[in-house]
Amino acid sequence: MMTIGFHTDAFNSANWPFSKCLEWAQRNHVSRIECGVIDGVSFLQGLGYSPHLSLVDDPVLIRRQMEKCGVQFSQIDAAYPMSGEDGPVRGVPYVLRAIPWASLAGCPCVDTTDGLHAPEGMKDKEAMALMKRCYQQIIRVAEAHEIIVNIEPHGYFTTHPDRMAEMLAFVESPFLRLNMDTGNTFIAGRDPVAFLKRFIKKLSHVHIKDVSQELAAAIQGGATGIAMSHCALGDGVNARNIRECIKVLRDAGFAGNLSIECEGQSGPMIEKSLAWLRGVFKELGLKEPKLGAPKQR
Repeated sequence: MMTIGFHTDAFNSANWPFSKCLEWAQRNHVSRIECGVIDGVSFLQGLGYSPHLSLVDDPVLIRRQMEKCGVQFSQIDAAYPMSGEDGPVRGVPYVLRAIPWASLAGCPCVDTTDGLHAPEGMKDKEAMALMKRCYQQIIRVAEAHEIIVNIEPHGYFTTHPDRMAEMLAFVESPFLRLNMDTGNTFIAGRDPVAFLKRFIKKLSHVHIKDVSQELAAAIQGGATGIAMSHCALGDGVNARNIRECIKVLRDAGFAGNLSIECEGQSGPMIEKSLAWLRGVFKELGLKEPKLGAPKQR
């Protein structure tokens, strides 16, 4: 049974803290949350102006806070680009700290990716070899904690299907998998449905993102990803692809999470997206699990 969730990026512009995102999830009967993690502290997060969490925050206390609302993590986002020279010195330590945090927080997945552009001063082959060494270190720790590390199509290498195939084969492990993104694959000039079908057996988590006609006209095929869609699901030129992707997921028996990624506008846009996605579920005969019963501690 597929679940529906959202990325707390939706509330960046609203300056909401994570706790308010959690309240929104409970109010709208959304059972899964995905959020970014900060490796250290930030004044924005400390003052309550950021919807993300810090690896300094106690993961067990965060998990208990979420359990009281009947909500759980689908994934945490630690997607510092791995393809540049600073991938090993910044990206790897960041992910290695995120993995045990995710385990204690009751979160099954950690998201990773590459850089938006070809790395300066390196040939593609060199960059791929560098990333392979990075993921070998990461998966060793992921296997110890039984946490899935996802690779998201978001950059120069990952939105290229053949390169993605190479990356998913860096390590022979069930803990190295794919986080599909319908918006990034589309904006990179790929067919999201074909991309999904190729990697369906490696799939772990899905970002659901539409693209406005104006944005597609301006950058499609010339960019590798977008940070956040400013278009509600169903209102853009990627809506048909999203619906077809959900059919593919249904027919494959996918039981993971669909994480909505769109600008929330403090609620209205993401609520419109949620209603549209639930409508597609109903059309396709899919049932969404009910919000878990709050736990008392």
